[in-house]
Amino acid sequence: MSLPIQTSARPITIHDLAAEANVSKSTVSLVLQGSDLIRPETAERVREAARKLGYVYNRRAADLRRKTSNAVGVVINDLMNPFFAEVLVGLERKLVDAGYTVLMAHTSEDLARQDRVLQTMREQNVAGIALCPALDTPASLTSTIKSWGIPLVVMIRTLGDGAYDFAGSDNALGVQQAVAHLIKTGHRRIGFLGGRSGPVLEQRLKGYRTALADAGISFDSELVFTSNPTRAGGHGSMLALLDQAKPIKAAVCYNDLVAFGALSALGERGLHAGNDFALMGFDNVLDAAHSNPPLSTVDVSPSELGETAGVLLLARIENPALEAQTHRATPSLVLRQSA
Repeated sequence: MSLPIQTSARPITIHDLAAEANVSKSTVSLVLQGSDLIRPETAERVREAARKLGYVYNRRAADLRRKTSNAVGVVINDLMNPFFAEVLVGLERKLVDAGYTVLMAHTSEDLARQDRVLQTMREQNVAGIALCPALDTPASLTSTIKSWGIPLVVMIRTLGDGAYDFAGSDNALGVQQAVAHLIKTGHRRIGFLGGRSGPVLEQRLKGYRTALADAGISFDSELVFTSNPTRAGGHGSMLALLDQAKPIKAAVCYNDLVAFGALSALGERGLHAGNDFALMGFDNVLDAAHSNPPLSTVDVSPSELGETAGVLLLARIENPALEAQTHRATPSLVLRQSA
C-alpha cells in the first residue's frame, strides 16, 4: 500500500528569508518595503532568497500594520486629452521609481464623481493624492484633504489662494508669447479659441490681453470664442470665427486639442493653416509635431510637469511639515508650419 504524500502548509515567513539570506529580520523587512537604507548587494541577496523560497510579500497586511498604504491616488480630470495622459506618464514614472503603486481615477470633469473617487482613496488609506481638479472644484477642497491627514499636490489647475503644493505652468506668459509672435508676423486681428471657465482660462486670456496691450492693440471680446477644451470645441469655435463678417486670419488656441479641432474646421472650408491662416496651440503634446500641418504651439513639457508633481508629493509624504511648494514651468514657443 502506498503512503500519502505529506505536504507542508506552513507559509514562508520573513524569518525564513532572514535565515536563508543570513541577515536580520529587520533588514528583510526594509528590503521588502523598498527602503534605500540597505546596501544593494544585501538587498539583492534578500530578493534572491525570496525567489528561491517562493516568498510573496503580503503588501495588504503590511499596509494594515502601518495604517497607510504603499499606494498613491492620482485623480485626472480628462484622460481624453493627450496632455493629461502625458502628465500622468511622468507622474507615474516618478512615483513607481520611489516604490509606490499608483491608483488612477478619471473624473471627466464631474464634481460628484471627483468627490466619490477622493473618498474611496481616503478609505484605501493612500499615502498621498495628486489631483488635477475638475472644473469648478471649490478652493476649500485642499483644506478638506489636508484635514484627512493625506499629503496632496494639485496639478495644472490652481485652486485659489492657500497653503498647498502646486505644479503647473505659467499660462499667461505662454499665451503672451504666442500672441506676440503672431503680431510680429503682421497680424492685428487675432482670435482666441476654446476654454470654458476656470483659472486656467482666466490666466491664458490675461496673457492674450497683455500681448495685445503691449502692441497697442485694443482688446475685442468678439474675437474670443470660448468652447469646451476639446477637438469638437475647437472645431465649432473655429467655424464661428470664420463666419465673422470681418476676416480674422490668426488665432491662439486654449490647448492643442482645441487646435486639432480648429485644423479640421479650416480644412472643411478649404483653408490651410500656415498659408491661409496662422494657428497656435498650447501644451506641445506629442501629437502636435505630427498634425497636418505640424502645429506651432506653446511648450510646457507635460511629462516633466508630471514628474515635478511627483517630486513635490514625495517630498510632502516624507516631510508633512514642509512649507507649501509651488512650481510653474516657464513656457517656450515651438514654431512649426501652422504659424
